[in-house]
Amino acid sequence: MLSRTDKCQKRVFDIILAIVGICLTWWIMVPAWIIASIETKRNGLFMQERIGKNGKPFLVFKIRTMRTIEGIESTVTTSTDTRITKCGAFFRKTKIDELPQLFNVLLGEMSFVGARPDVPGFADQLEGEDRVILELAPGITGPSSLKYKDEEELLAKQQDPESYNREVIWPDKVAINKMYLENWSLKKDIEYIVKTIIG
Repeated sequence: MLSRTDKCQKRVFDIILAIVGICLTWWIMVPAWIIASIETKRNGLFMQERIGKNGKPFLVFKIRTMRTIEGIESTVTTSTDTRITKCGAFFRKTKIDELPQLFNVLLGEMSFVGARPDVPGFADQLEGEDRVILELAPGITGPSSLKYKDEEELLAKQQDPESYNREVIWPDKVAINKMYLENWSLKKDIEYIVKTIIG
């Protein structure tokens, strides 16, 4: 587990990197926000409730990539989801839709590396030793995110994507994130960020 010093080190690293990231990518976020607003006919900045540190909900910031289609309410998204817009597919593939989460990191609601913030019904229902992953703020990237970087394509191949996500992918992510906490180091966090950037 992370010591108080480790957590402080991780937080300072997050703040510095978030400020640098916002300065370097604001010119991408603004046009993406405008394009998403035009394409979805709604505010291109999407805010959704996710489960954060200590199991408390917060609003994650994203560029909107999906239009509303009556009758489709699933929170599990596959690569063939008809709700995804044309530019939205590009934003998702390049991770441009997740750039606004730099502000979540700056606010302390997220970290650069950690377990991805899930919608209610997953992390908030963890029990026993599995709840240890809630002791840190969720991350933009991390070992489980890298393993399942093609998660939408994987889910698209399943007969029942929602069941596969809940029964196979989610338990594996929990195990991976517990291992991440047990073996944390700032050097490994930097390695995960580099791996995410280079694809």
